[in-house]
Amino acid sequence: MQIAAAAGMNCWNCRGNAWNASKSDRSGPHRGRLMMLLWIILSSSLCLMVDGQMKISPETVQQWAVSFGKELSSMSARYSGAKLLQKKYKDVESVVKIEEVDGMELVKKFAEEMEEMLGRKMKSVKRLAESAEDADLYHEYNETLEFDYYNSLLINTVDEDGNSVPLGGEFPLEENEHFNKLRVNTEQSNIQVPTNVYNRDPDILNGAYMSEALNDVFVDNFQKDPTLTWQYFGSASGFFRLYPGIQWIPDENGVVTFDCRNRNWYIQAATSPKDVVIVVDVSGSMKGLRLTIAKHTINTILDTLGENDFVNIIAYSDYVRYVEPCFKGTLVQADLDNREHFKLLIEELHVKGEGKVKNAMKESFKILNEAAALGQGSLCNQAIMLITDGAMEDFQDVFEKFNWPDRRVRVFTYLIGREMTFAENVKWIACNNKGYYTHVSTLADVQENVMEYLHVLSRPMVINHDHDIIWTEAYMDSVLFTTQAQSLLLMTSVAMPVFSKKKETLSHGILLGVVGTDVALKELMRLAPRYKLGIHGYAYLLTNNGYILSHPDLRPLYKEGKKLKPKPNYNSVDLSEVEWEDTEEKLRTAMVKGETGTMSLDVRTTVDKGSRVMFLKNDYFYTIINETPFSLGIVLTRGYGQYIFIGNVSVEEGLHDLLTPDLTIASEWTYCETDIDPDHRKLSQLQAVVKYLTGKEPDLECDVQLLQQTLFDAVVTAPMEAYWTALALNSSGMDEGIETAFLGTRSGLMRYQRFTGIEKRTGKSFLTSTDKENMFTLDHFPVWYRRAAEYPAGKFLYYMPRQDTRAGRIAIVTTAVTVTVGKKTAIAGAIGVQMTLELMESKFWTITAQPNDTDCSDADWACPLRCDSYELECYVIDNNGFVLISKQRNDAGRFFGEVDGSVMTTLIRMGMFKRVSLFDYQAMCKMHSHSVSSARPLLSPFYGLAAALKWFLSNFLLFLLEFNICGYWHAEHFAEAKPSFSTSSAHKKRGDLLQPCDTEYPSFVYEPSVKETNSIIKCGRCQKMFVVHQIPESNLLMLVVQADCDCSRQYPPITMEPREVKYISSVKCDRMRSQKIRRRPESCHAYHPQENANDCGGASVISLSASLFLTCLLFSTLKS
Repeated sequence: MQIAAAAGMNCWNCRGNAWNASKSDRSGPHRGRLMMLLWIILSSSLCLMVDGQMKISPETVQQWAVSFGKELSSMSARYSGAKLLQKKYKDVESVVKIEEVDGMELVKKFAEEMEEMLGRKMKSVKRLAESAEDADLYHEYNETLEFDYYNSLLINTVDEDGNSVPLGGEFPLEENEHFNKLRVNTEQSNIQVPTNVYNRDPDILNGAYMSEALNDVFVDNFQKDPTLTWQYFGSASGFFRLYPGIQWIPDENGVVTFDCRNRNWYIQAATSPKDVVIVVDVSGSMKGLRLTIAKHTINTILDTLGENDFVNIIAYSDYVRYVEPCFKGTLVQADLDNREHFKLLIEELHVKGEGKVKNAMKESFKILNEAAALGQGSLCNQAIMLITDGAMEDFQDVFEKFNWPDRRVRVFTYLIGREMTFAENVKWIACNNKGYYTHVSTLADVQENVMEYLHVLSRPMVINHDHDIIWTEAYMDSVLFTTQAQSLLLMTSVAMPVFSKKKETLSHGILLGVVGTDVALKELMRLAPRYKLGIHGYAYLLTNNGYILSHPDLRPLYKEGKKLKPKPNYNSVDLSEVEWEDTEEKLRTAMVKGETGTMSLDVRTTVDKGSRVMFLKNDYFYTIINETPFSLGIVLTRGYGQYIFIGNVSVEEGLHDLLTPDLTIASEWTYCETDIDPDHRKLSQLQAVVKYLTGKEPDLECDVQLLQQTLFDAVVTAPMEAYWTALALNSSGMDEGIETAFLGTRSGLMRYQRFTGIEKRTGKSFLTSTDKENMFTLDHFPVWYRRAAEYPAGKFLYYMPRQDTRAGRIAIVTTAVTVTVGKKTAIAGAIGVQMTLELMESKFWTITAQPNDTDCSDADWACPLRCDSYELECYVIDNNGFVLISKQRNDAGRFFGEVDGSVMTTLIRMGMFKRVSLFDYQAMCKMHSHSVSSARPLLSPFYGLAAALKWFLSNFLLFLLEFNICGYWHAEHFAEAKPSFSTSSAHKKRGDLLQPCDTEYPSFVYEPSVKETNSIIKCGRCQKMFVVHQIPESNLLMLVVQADCDCSRQYPPITMEPREVKYISSVKCDRMRSQKIRRRPESCHAYHPQENANDCGGASVISLSASLFLTCLLFSTLKS
């Protein structure tokens, strides 16, 4: 090293001498210039030679790697006890059986159990529907009825005098484990009414009185099926009866905006699938508040559509244009993605020109007729929604040509604004096309008026008394309301319409409401237990539209700041976006069609939140769940999920070893069903197992096969407790930094021993209840278990947890344990140890330093070689390129390509590491900013004042509308004011908003056939040498790099940051228009000869105070 330093000094002196020579020789200009040039050339070449002459001995690095590998392997084996555990499993190989898993038999069995479970929910809903219809049949409507029901917002509330408020009263509530520890009343239901609906309206009182009959059915259903969750009746008049009864908590403004009629389960049960073309007038007369009302009307219509519906939107003035030009001439599925896309485009609508509705209607009929002819769309109901402030043209010939006499397409009209001049024309359009006419003069009118079209579309189904049971797509709910104990759950609902059976109103097809119950998908997936699917195996559910209902790789939430929020498209994630290796979509097509079958795929999958790639061969097995629109699939991974071993021990022997303090079992797995009997709900799974095995609770339903395997594992792993305890007692002989030894088995059993107290422990969260990634959960085996399976049994794998887990500076060491019978080998479990990085570092720096008295006489490389010297950078990296050891403490956990791009680039070029492209079709990316002047409010005091006034007036108007001041003049206008303009966040920077996108991101994997390599990297005026060597018996590499040559300008860092996939406009349009294969719902109710089409609406009259009217005008002026 001293030689290199001296040469560098000489190089510097050479440059100085060259400069001095040029200065002193001014008498001979030509000679001086020539001498200077020669000196520069010579000094530069000398510098290049000298900088490239530093050599790192590959033999020395190899010796270090071997020594460090032996030290690590010895330490890991000693503290984990892996050899002892492997011996214990080998000792019992003669008494165990290894069976091959029959995936097809397994998926059929799971599907039958799910069908049975879901069938019980459907029976409960049918009983509710029958009871509600019978109650209505014998109920006489009473306009003056007085009835005090339990209002969920007012229960247990008293006035200033201590008396219960009207519609309140004493309503006992108790915390219930089954209902997420919420305080509920399982003896009776109560009623929620939205703030904008008058809670003593005659329709509400009659409906509440009539539906009291459901109380007994709710309770009876729950007794027959204790796994039921929320049961409910959503009334067409707006109230929501919920069992068990709860205390409803309003939002921070004291408002309850929940309206059951907006929920997917209500809308899907109330109508059959439909094709809808929304036609909106954007002529000059629609400016200001009218356009705001029109936009809100469109958004409300979109909210009533689901994934079985199809939609498009046309805007017209002097000419006809599609809101989304890409969707020209077609219908697109009304999934969440497309609905949200339309809503963004609607916000950009502007008014101009003269309104000519005739051509818009022609275009709408053309879309619908072509869809029907080509077998596209829903192939059921078809409707046109006309939103306008007037229709002046002669348009009768359009209907004569395209819709009469069959009137197959219904036309619904929404007259916007207070002007009534063209009301008759607009009403005529609806009444002559089996539709419905409404007058929408304020934002508060929108919700109630839009809902009318659902009642019209439901008429044929109601008249025919077709009680179709529907299942919703997955949705996320804060248990239907906001509480202290709120927990976001992914759920599906089963629902059924409730009709009036009174003969006198039969032709009117009166829909009373919808009954339903929720099914937590987590509970459904418990019927496909993890232990039967293996380490990397899993089960998943799919809808008839190809969307994911449940999948371990479904990520419905994203982080915005510190808050977790549902993604806009979380329930319209297609199977092809999760199982993206199925490039030809053969798996998706077969499952959507409801087929039963199997196929295999080579897949790239990841562990540790996408940072580490694995290459697996997966076998897929799938079948339909009868009586539902769902299909079930399971995945077994070859080499991991092919075999299951079965051992047997006595209950007495197993119980003895199960009841030890170091043992736990997977709390999220179902060893025994504790949710049936209320007395069992407070039991942990381990407590339930013990009570069942000891005979104290013989009625518990338990998984006998899982219990048998758990007892067997408890016996085989029992000696580890004594082994670890002996190590802990010999504290003087332990290395400081060994913190936890642990093991896990396929039965979900875990044992662990803490060697360090919590106050001194670096890995404080490791193997605690918050450390989900390292525990057995419903979705996955622990990360250390899955990673251990990548390597042969007995070979240790080392890694550092991701930095975002905040696990601390720790290393996790793990290896697999196997059982072999004949030629069949199954993984019995994994065992390991968690240690501090400081311990590994201390061993590393001791080994990687040649003594100062090393004989360097024959060395032609830098000697003595020491990793702790300033001339070298030394690293230990794992098989995915992540740093474990570096001089720079902050490098630990980082990807090595970010630390030194030049060396990582060279390793990739030399084939020692391979770059693997992965894709994320559930990503969220920042929206691209538009060029909006943000300086205007600062530069213009007047504009700032106007903006402040606009804000005040808009919020004041919103307040009036939300509390429905207008409604006090007319009861028909009690409706939810949900103004779209208030949520558009006009002043929020778009660059700060996230939107769904597709991303490509890299992962890197070491090629184990390349044991060692070295190279010299040329970086401008210097050269960098490095040597890399595999650390034996591990997944680690030792890397020694020359430190005095900076190559960052020539080689930028290599990052693992995802890159958004940008699609050119034509490709993007094709993707948006593409209609994937889907299975349509079996039933359709679009026509009935007895339907009374004369009930087609009428003009509603509203009285508004002059002051509020002027406020609206002023607001509309500011908006425009």
